[in-house]
Amino acid sequence: MNVCSMKMKIGLLFLFVLFSGFSPTFPKVLLIGDSISIGYFSYVENELNKKATLCHKPGNAQHTGTGLKNIKSWIETEQCDIIQFNRGLWDLSRIHKDLLKSGPQPKEFAQAIYSPEEYGKNLDSLVCILESTNAKLIFVTTTYVPKNEPYRFSADVKTYNRIAKQIMKKHHVQVNDIYSASRKIHNQ
Repeated sequence: MNVCSMKMKIGLLFLFVLFSGFSPTFPKVLLIGDSISIGYFSYVENELNKKATLCHKPGNAQHTGTGLKNIKSWIETEQCDIIQFNRGLWDLSRIHKDLLKSGPQPKEFAQAIYSPEEYGKNLDSLVCILESTNAKLIFVTTTYVPKNEPYRFSADVKTYNRIAKQIMKKHHVQVNDIYSASRKIHNQ
């Protein structure tokens, strides 16, 4: 094929793409979460490079209460094809709900920011709001908490993850279970 013929075919392809409504855009993926999602964002970004447009809700989205307060503003700016989210690590934290307003307390005496029941109710409400976007939803489980963590108990993670998995099953939301992998990382 000669150069002139190749240029003509490329030009025709360009016109076809331009006028056909075909758009060579990547799926839009939004990550919403706490420090867990901040930690894995760069890995996901590298993995999805040239496969998806990836964005992260700025900063730490904290617990389910913060999520319920802000979720609509986080999802209203752009229509996303996929929303991956995590919740739990802040919910099970044994600190005051107003972010240490009353000062840190020994975790043995403090209550979780949200009890397992409150967490389940809040998470279910968040999923209902996210479902309204028609995006594919992916929930990421809470990571392992080391035994010497000052404001969290390791055993709480299993309880909160179990509740989250039940809610995701109810809503047919895919679960990315990173608990076991995170446990291996902490125990190296």
